[in-house]
Amino acid sequence: MTRSNILVIMVDQLNGTLFPDGPADWLHAPHIKALAARSTRFANTYTASPLCAPARASFMSGQLPSRTGVYDNAAEFVSSIPTFAHHLRRAGYRTCLSGKMHFVGPDQLHGFEERLTTDIYPADFGWTPDYRKPGERIDWWYHNMGSVTGAGVAEITNQMEYDDEVAFNATQKLYDLSRGADDRPWCLTVSFTHPHDPYVARRKYWDLYNDCTHLDPAVPPIPYAEQDPHSQRLLDACDRDAFDITDEDVRRSRQAYFANISYLDDKVGEILGVLKDTRQQAIVVFVSDHGDMLGGRGMWFKMSFFEGSARVPLMIASPDMMPGLVMAPVSTLDVTPTLCDLAGVSMAEVMPWTDGQSLRALGQGGERTEPVAMEYAAEGSQAPLVGLRAGKWKYVRCALDPDQLFDLEADPNELQNLAPVEKHQETLSKLRDLSEKMWDLDKFDLDVRQSQARRWVVYEALRNGSYYPWDYQPLQKASERYMRNHMDLNILEESKRFPRGE
Repeated sequence: MTRSNILVIMVDQLNGTLFPDGPADWLHAPHIKALAARSTRFANTYTASPLCAPARASFMSGQLPSRTGVYDNAAEFVSSIPTFAHHLRRAGYRTCLSGKMHFVGPDQLHGFEERLTTDIYPADFGWTPDYRKPGERIDWWYHNMGSVTGAGVAEITNQMEYDDEVAFNATQKLYDLSRGADDRPWCLTVSFTHPHDPYVARRKYWDLYNDCTHLDPAVPPIPYAEQDPHSQRLLDACDRDAFDITDEDVRRSRQAYFANISYLDDKVGEILGVLKDTRQQAIVVFVSDHGDMLGGRGMWFKMSFFEGSARVPLMIASPDMMPGLVMAPVSTLDVTPTLCDLAGVSMAEVMPWTDGQSLRALGQGGERTEPVAMEYAAEGSQAPLVGLRAGKWKYVRCALDPDQLFDLEADPNELQNLAPVEKHQETLSKLRDLSEKMWDLDKFDLDVRQSQARRWVVYEALRNGSYYPWDYQPLQKASERYMRNHMDLNILEESKRFPRGE
């Protein structure tokens, strides 16, 4: 059978509430809007875990963090867990990654045959949280509010340098694939770090939002004493009291964030432009790993199950799926089964241990009623949190905290916790019972603590004496590039041209 090429475009920390049906009308994102118009758009997509490394391991494997063991940003993603790159490569695909995937551990490929860039974040255990020390901040790598107070304009940053490189390598790879030297179908994953904080943008994108009417969050800051316990822990972890956050800081941070969506839009336009110019056809997936609270409730970044943090955009442009809006809750866990389904690749051997399901049928008019699951067990927590989105309801449970229950239709800003309300006890009981069947929180907590303790020992040991980093080192085979004396110039010039003979 002829298998479709696949292009996965992943962005980092993009708030899904800004994508009610593709990008919101007021966002300057013409290329992403054009992609949305030909895509199946999933309005209620949730991350498996609202933090980079656990979210990405789950996205790539279709398994929750409690299965992968990737609980936080320094937990090893073990090589024995199949990813969509493994499944597709096993079926004959050429698999390639340009950009971030925040793999931790010595395996920096996880099924990708080729990786074009290094990662932007470290691959070792240095960012391991420690449940044995509740409330302790690890200042040199924990988020703080400096990203907010430092918001503004710059023409180059660490992250811009990275994403410029990611886009360049991706477009060059698409040109290379068009030359036909390898007749296998391909899956190219292009993964950017924007619009992740720090909130700094180039002037030309910043100026697009000078008159934006969305620079103030819909939900203003909630006093610390009125926040739920997990939100209080997150505010403490981000060292909120050490910073004086002004209304102008909030507006500037949001303006930079929106500007960086437009920056990404240009990158998406470049990539899709090369795909079109080289006459290559591909299924296109656009997704984020998690969201950003963007000052709503006085909260920033991710690590929470509130909509701004946990909800992400997901769009799939495929000839096997109809363009249109799907309102049923889905998960980033579903991406791997969906890609395999669209490619005609069976996951039967591992499906019993997979938490996601294919979305192909939803893009063909099908329905879905199963709840969507989320987990969090990283910095700012002191015990694992689990969550369910079931229909209009969102339920959150943690051994340390009171239950939370929200009706997202009546209360989209999640301002009223209905768990203590008498008339909602039946709904609460059903979701709690389902949660207890899905998760043993005592065992989950023990597994996380064991993982953390082991990694602290290993990290401190490996930092003594000579240190060999796990960070991916891209190999440039210079002797196989451009023109070299073992190449026939006539063959070379023709083979490197697309289209040929025009």
